[in-house]
Amino acid sequence: MADLPSTPLLDTVDTPADLRKLKPADLRQLADELRAETISAVGTTGGHLGSGLGVVELTVAIHYVFDTPRDRLIWDVGHQCYPHKILTGRRDRIRTLRQGGGLSGFTRRSESEYDPFGAAHSSTSISAALGFAVANKLNGQPGKGIAVIGDGAMSAGMAYEAMNNAEAAGNRLVVILNDNDMSIAPPVGGLSAYLARTVSSSNYLGLRNFAKRAIRRISKRVHNAAEKAEEFARGMATGGTLFEELGFYYVGPIDGHNLDHLIPVLENVRDSEHGPILVHVVTKKGKGYGPAEESADKYHGVQKFDVITGTQDKAPPGPPSYQNVFGETLAKLADTDPRIVAITAAMPSGTGVDKFAQAHPDRAFDVGIAEQHAVTFAAGLAAQGMRPFCAIYSTFLQRAYDQVVHDVAIQNLPVRFAIDRAGLVGADGATHAGSFDVTYLATLPNFVVMAPADEAELVHMTYTAAEHDTGPIAVRYPRGNGVGIALPEVPQRLEIGKGRIVREGKTVAILSLGTRLAEALKAADALEARGLSTTVADLRFAKPLDEELIRKLLTSHEVAVTIEEGAIGGLGAHVLTLASDQGLIDAGLKLRTMRLPDIFQDQDKPEKQYDEAGLNAANIVDTVLKALRYNEAAVTDARA
Repeated sequence: MADLPSTPLLDTVDTPADLRKLKPADLRQLADELRAETISAVGTTGGHLGSGLGVVELTVAIHYVFDTPRDRLIWDVGHQCYPHKILTGRRDRIRTLRQGGGLSGFTRRSESEYDPFGAAHSSTSISAALGFAVANKLNGQPGKGIAVIGDGAMSAGMAYEAMNNAEAAGNRLVVILNDNDMSIAPPVGGLSAYLARTVSSSNYLGLRNFAKRAIRRISKRVHNAAEKAEEFARGMATGGTLFEELGFYYVGPIDGHNLDHLIPVLENVRDSEHGPILVHVVTKKGKGYGPAEESADKYHGVQKFDVITGTQDKAPPGPPSYQNVFGETLAKLADTDPRIVAITAAMPSGTGVDKFAQAHPDRAFDVGIAEQHAVTFAAGLAAQGMRPFCAIYSTFLQRAYDQVVHDVAIQNLPVRFAIDRAGLVGADGATHAGSFDVTYLATLPNFVVMAPADEAELVHMTYTAAEHDTGPIAVRYPRGNGVGIALPEVPQRLEIGKGRIVREGKTVAILSLGTRLAEALKAADALEARGLSTTVADLRFAKPLDEELIRKLLTSHEVAVTIEEGAIGGLGAHVLTLASDQGLIDAGLKLRTMRLPDIFQDQDKPEKQYDEAGLNAANIVDTVLKALRYNEAAVTDARA
């Protein structure tokens, strides 16, 4: 571990109450030390860096001005919350970020009273803060709801839905727009700060409201004209017209790294009797750390890195990642098929769509954090004869489920869903685990749901999806690298709903969906060593099922086990339903299903997560031996 930074002032601050004892002149030093500590901690653990460095001064200012935790501070997404965690009693654990048993990389209610609302998906902060603010107002309790939301998260419609209803909170709601990319309106130094302080002051707000009341009494027409003129003039100067139309009093833009500007504005906002208020601060991702400032995209999420050089730890060379295999395969297919287009929701590099965009920039669409729009946009493209691939993480696709049902499935439109991060995802924990997509997609009429066992199968399935024009089709694949199998030069179109036998035996049948196939083959070796002849099938499809193959396996083996990287209601449930409908269970079938446990699994290394989930080779052997009623000693040996 690198030497820890010198932080004499930060060492005196354990909670925001300690912070509020400092003199304003001390805050610049505190922010510098907080930034150094954040860089050091993330260098040790890896995690999200650039966004946290961009809000160091803002974090200090908010906790200095507002009475947290009585004032409820909600960080949108949570990527930017590491400095917040350091200032709220968790510094002693900050180097356990995203590790098994350590601090979450996001805000979490169970972790601290300073985390009033969990956030790992974006654009929820304003709705949640509005809920806290209105609850306090109705109960006659003090405390504001403060939402810190980035300009990227403002691309999601949910943020505007919340703002449209914010008037109910009055001055209890404060929204801080952290503008670090779009730069709605750049700050202009001292003049901008002066204007922000002026328009947020109680005198100005009071005078503005007095003038409105007076003009309203004179003439409604005059009042409306004056109000529009005032809002238009301020909007032209500051970019706030949109927020004014949504019922907010807009303040800004102000330099989010200048504490002399931030503190007085936030104090005015805190003491205001008018509202709700939106404060527009302009920040720079990666602020104060050269490598992160120069390459904000590469330092959004980082591996462990050398603080001095910025060099990140690199994984040893290995097989290509599933996301890159998908992106490169799709780009090749699009070379000869002009109907193929790719859509992603703010995750081009995370889904491999960046590879496609390099080759076909006019057919790649990043719609921002707007999964609902992405799905319906894809549906419109499909209805007009295009072949859209909607590449979205499994956990993010949950946000667009209504669109999947109504705009795609009911209309039987051939939208292709490339579902990344299927299964468990390691350090990002429960909020990003792709646990439910098989369950929520395979229950829908008209859908085809596939899962490759390896990267070569992903190539075939991507091609199969491209050629499937009779309805919606989805392929789900995990985070990380493939298993090292050679990629096919020419992809094959798979027969829909047909699996394959990988290994043939007589006593035990293991029915695998997805990348647990490697563990199924290891389990087969262990079972063969015990004299139990084992068949391993790669079903490939969760829907439609290969009923002929499944019926054959269930009726010709003593025990059958399904295994999948998904929650209850997926492959196992569909196989059980098939067995029940066809009377196979009545014939004394020994059928067991292996799936993710009915819990939200915490962050850890993926291999530990799958061991905890009971989805490794030893667990398959254990399940088989128990079904065959082997003695306890045999079961214990299998676990070992």
